[in-house]
Amino acid sequence: MTPKLLTRRRILTGAAQSLVATAMLNPRLLRALAATPSALAADLQNDPRRPQFHLLPAANWMNDPNGPIYWNGKYHMFFQYNPHAAVWGDMHWYHSVSPDMIHWQHMPIAIAPTPGGPDADGCFSGTAIVKDKTVHFIYTGVQKVPADRADAEATLRDGHNDFRETQLLATSTDPDLKTWTKRSAPVIPLPPSGLKVTGFRDPAPWREPALYKEGWLLAVGSGESKKGGLVLLYKSTDLETWEYLHPLHSGAAQSSSATNPVDSGEMWECPDVFPLGPHASPQKHILIYSTQGKVFWQSGTIDPQTLVFAPLHTGLLDYGSFYAPKTQLDQHGNRILWGWIPETRPEAEFSASGWAGLMSLPRVLTLGPDDRLRITPAPAVNKLRQQEQKLKLVPASAATPTASKTLLASATLKQACGELLCLVKPGSEPFTLDLVNAQKPAEASYLSIRYSHANPGEIVVDQQRMPIQLAAREPLQLHFYIDGSVIELFVSNQATFTKRFYYPGSIAPEIQASITGNKADITHLSQWQLTPITQNRLTTA
Repeated sequence: MTPKLLTRRRILTGAAQSLVATAMLNPRLLRALAATPSALAADLQNDPRRPQFHLLPAANWMNDPNGPIYWNGKYHMFFQYNPHAAVWGDMHWYHSVSPDMIHWQHMPIAIAPTPGGPDADGCFSGTAIVKDKTVHFIYTGVQKVPADRADAEATLRDGHNDFRETQLLATSTDPDLKTWTKRSAPVIPLPPSGLKVTGFRDPAPWREPALYKEGWLLAVGSGESKKGGLVLLYKSTDLETWEYLHPLHSGAAQSSSATNPVDSGEMWECPDVFPLGPHASPQKHILIYSTQGKVFWQSGTIDPQTLVFAPLHTGLLDYGSFYAPKTQLDQHGNRILWGWIPETRPEAEFSASGWAGLMSLPRVLTLGPDDRLRITPAPAVNKLRQQEQKLKLVPASAATPTASKTLLASATLKQACGELLCLVKPGSEPFTLDLVNAQKPAEASYLSIRYSHANPGEIVVDQQRMPIQLAAREPLQLHFYIDGSVIELFVSNQATFTKRFYYPGSIAPEIQASITGNKADITHLSQWQLTPITQNRLTTA
């Protein structure tokens, strides 16, 4: 059973603060960490569960992607980061840079809390946007509110914290985005008057002249108690002075008594709004928001007169361990999605390991002819492929239960690091695919898939039912990326499922596909070993 997702908003007091971890604020010590045979470096380097081709910091805790941007010929990724320990707390903005969204180099921390300032207790999530050849961060700063003023001033009250959330601005003209200048006062200091919010954070500005030609629009995550989540809409001509308009969109009333409004659905965090669709037809808009441990997408339209979003379709962005995503445009204008992949093992385990969390692979978002979201791996991931291995299916060993029905792939993925692609023609027999330990195939699988022609509108991954819509004669496509302790699954480019899997010991298992069904229905089965982006699991610098 998967442990409950650790909330990204929880302050953990009394966390150990090692000197090595604190030194992460210094980029020279980042490099030293990779070269020094310290106990922490040795543990991280030898941890088989630590991914080899996903982005994550050299050590410690990370969560939400922040402000991804293509700037000055490079991709810049910022994300929530605790420099002191592998648990949530003391939020900074980590910074990494890449030529291709795959191979990353660590940079100095971009944004840190300012003592006594509106972000004194954390630099929360936000967005990067360009104005006048200057990159602007618009982000949420939090500051503790004294108990006697909490009822009047706190916007974040989750049973652990009483925080005032304000929207802040920082700018950089540095070609490498290493240095930032903060505006001392918030650009949005308070929630809208008369609105008793359940949260007020994660600003997402965008420019769209068809809706507002004079400047920028901005979405802020929020909600109202017993009324549901909200996305608040603002406008500005200069990114510094913002005028509140109205809710862009709102959710249904909630009756849950959960202490944290995000858990109940009374708060929508990490909103993202952007146009998407072919230019030859009226563009649709996509709204993404996170709540109740899930990420929802809606496709629809924004009325240019009322600036209100009207949804047409909705769904889950990922059915597994994936949260607080953020999008950007790549150098070719494609909409790229990033998401935080959290740990699902006990806190004591990931805290002791010295690292927690990772970034998803880049995913390309498009709109299908039915106006539903399509999600595909970014083509840049193919750079990691080694030689393709076209697999055959061979009978399982007689010592394996159900051996008479089970077929095993003829090769394995070494060190739990690789890619697997399977195409299945829907036939008369049910189909199953399990990712198993090649040395112990009879044990519980790391990921289990069930599909039947009797119910062609859904696929079951582990215990999760996922809707899919296949055209006539269209094969079911299962595309896996496996990396240390994470599996990213793309199902026919319509749905995704991200899974964390853990195992004992100091050696990663060899992963093998175990299949039941009609062998003739398997029209394609290939795998690739993927080249790690780092040689020591510590840094890509």
